[in-house]
Amino acid sequence: MKKSNKQVVAFDIRNYSEMRCPMHGLLSLLTGPWTTYILWMIRLNGTLRFGQIKKQMPTISAKVLTERLRMLEDAGIIVRHQEASIPPKVSYSFTQRGHELEVLLDQINHLATQWSSNESAEGFNFTCDAKSNKLD
Repeated sequence: MKKSNKQVVAFDIRNYSEMRCPMHGLLSLLTGPWTTYILWMIRLNGTLRFGQIKKQMPTISAKVLTERLRMLEDAGIIVRHQEASIPPKVSYSFTQRGHELEVLLDQINHLATQWSSNESAEGFNFTCDAKSNKLD
């Protein structure tokens, strides 16, 4: 069995696509597993702690959530804040680049809401109330 010598490299949206297409790079980032939902949670709630995000996404493993958060941080979309306390308090919020995605996330939410309420939307059987994802 041959071992792979591939090295894991941090996500850099500028170099991601072999085609060097900015759209491909952005879509590859946003369509990664759980990524858009993590962004939506931060969009709705602002700064969130790791545990708050995990609680809203009970089927995601801590490892995968950590990987997704690091990828978004490496891409400059979120920033990680860590308080020097025991246990450490880690929270995540949007950078300026993340705030630029808010309009897009809102439009996706609007379309999803429209499709879910449209009886003629065959194959789209998804219901979600954005308010249910807002933390109090």
